[in-house]
Amino acid sequence: MTATTTAARTTGIHHAGLTVPDIEASAAFFEQALGFRRVGGNPAYPSLFLSDGTVLMSLWQAADPAHAVPFDRRKNIGLHHLALRLADPSALDELHAELAARADIVIEFAPELLGNGPTRHMMCLIPGGIRLELIAPVAR
Repeated sequence: MTATTTAARTTGIHHAGLTVPDIEASAAFFEQALGFRRVGGNPAYPSLFLSDGTVLMSLWQAADPAHAVPFDRRKNIGLHHLALRLADPSALDELHAELAARADIVIEFAPELLGNGPTRHMMCLIPGGIRLELIAPVAR
């Protein structure tokens, strides 16, 4: 089978699983900043599951956060960043303003054109040390 003759066998992302140092702080970000809702979890693992109605996020508590090694996107194999789509560029600008005012978010870069545009995106570091890209395609 070759990529040019075979249809994709998958239909999109079901969920993303992130190991975080403080599961409640990470869950609070997804709930408060992005409007995700808790849809489950497993206290024995411990984990929390959140959804925006399309994407499911699985947050997993690191066993020993004090000794966990933060991800370095230039040195480690693994998740470089998580990208979530917003409805439009105005929603991106509004969310950027809200995130920039928060003490628990580090803005890597403010909304800008992705390549030659017209899609715009931004990048930030959210609680738990995860790089999050927020991307707003422009309807054509």
